[in-house]
Amino acid sequence: MTLFVTRTAEEASPLRGLMPLWVGVFVYALFLLGGNRLLIDPDTLWQVTLGQWILDHRAVPETDVFSFTMRGQPWISTQWLAQVLYAKAFAVAGWSGPVVLAAAALAATFALLTKFLGRQLSESHALVFVAAALALIVPHALARPHVLALPLMVLWVGSLVAAADRHGVPSFWSVVWMALWANLHGGFVFGLVLIVPIALDAVVNADAASRKSLALRWAAFAALALIAGCCTPYGWNSLLAAQKILALGSALPLIREWQPADFGTIRPFEICLLAAIGLALFRGVKLPPLRIAMLLGLLHMALAQGRAAEILALLAPMILAAPLARQIGGADVANAGAAMPARGVLFAAVAVALVTGTLAFASVHRFVPYTGNSPVAAVAALKKLNLSRVLNDYDFGGYLIASGVAPFIDGRTELYGEKFFVDHDAASGLSKPENLFRLLEEYKIEATLMRTQSAANKLLDHIDGWQKLYADDIATIHVRKPDAMHTIEPAVDPKAK
Repeated sequence: MTLFVTRTAEEASPLRGLMPLWVGVFVYALFLLGGNRLLIDPDTLWQVTLGQWILDHRAVPETDVFSFTMRGQPWISTQWLAQVLYAKAFAVAGWSGPVVLAAAALAATFALLTKFLGRQLSESHALVFVAAALALIVPHALARPHVLALPLMVLWVGSLVAAADRHGVPSFWSVVWMALWANLHGGFVFGLVLIVPIALDAVVNADAASRKSLALRWAAFAALALIAGCCTPYGWNSLLAAQKILALGSALPLIREWQPADFGTIRPFEICLLAAIGLALFRGVKLPPLRIAMLLGLLHMALAQGRAAEILALLAPMILAAPLARQIGGADVANAGAAMPARGVLFAAVAVALVTGTLAFASVHRFVPYTGNSPVAAVAALKKLNLSRVLNDYDFGGYLIASGVAPFIDGRTELYGEKFFVDHDAASGLSKPENLFRLLEEYKIEATLMRTQSAANKLLDHIDGWQKLYADDIATIHVRKPDAMHTIEPAVDPKAK
């Protein structure tokens, strides 16, 4: 009797079931301490600048307002709300603001994932999935709009999968997550697409007598979700924006985050994939056909595009949780009778500790964007020339926009299109040297701002009519000067024939 009472008291303890909280705290601290890692992407610079533009003009962009090559061309930002949030955070706390905002979003994402998995799996099993997801997400954990959308993706897909697990339909109130997601990031279209296979899974596994009514309710839910996805300043055009990304064709493999998975060296993705295969073979895991199809679809996306690894990392565990629980063991005993006051005190104490720790760390640590993408001195020298047509390195576009200089190209690849991007890449890398000279003439380029080690810079050193005006370890400036004679002679091998 005493043993029974003791065990019951432990199970009802208000401090049980707090794994999502501790996971969230750990993830937040991890990314806050490595905050500069969140600022290594050059796109963060123009995202913040665009957010401030939206706030200043009280409108979202309909055309390009930054570059000199595409100015006035149709362009919309399906990430406008995230850009505004980053701009507000930056206005309040400098670069500490976007870092804290992104770290908090990542913490919320993993806390929500842990909570979902904890309903089906034991805490130890859930933590294995969470650890694998964290390893896969780190490379793409950046202060960019997609990070702010991750918690909503988990909430949205979690509501769909939970409904399918109980052979029902998600609450119609969950379309609120879709509406918010649609204003934060264009990836919401994938969330809409997922309704189809998850709904089919729910209908197929339901009782035959209830399948028709269930299918109709899922159809109604899908229609409402589609309407929610159009609740943006751009209406249904937000749905079409994803098509412009996919239409980039040969330009996508040239962008690092869109490149296929690389197994040339051992990386977290390969380790997690091999571990999952080994576990499936060892435990003889069996999954329903539609869950297998969804898992293979997510895996294909992750193999084809590096940026999709985060989708696999977060969604695959939720899709697998219920079937796995039936085979490897379910969740720990629930603590439905737990008293809440102690939890409330704990949550408040943790919140105070996090805020205090954040302020203390931010006061002694300076968050700055990656200097390799921020040619500060070179742009300062460039501004003194008062030139308006500058051919820049792709990664310098974000800093130029943030500095008030109209770039030739920047990270908004869908604006520039496949041919423009590919031509620029071939010009800067000299895979097609003629492209460099064509772009210089076609766009009447007055100066170039390229990485010092780029092939294009090395060639311009040897071309008459172009003078090297500035150079440092990051960037070099060449200006068009008709009477300039190159002064750097190419190396000559006396043994060459």
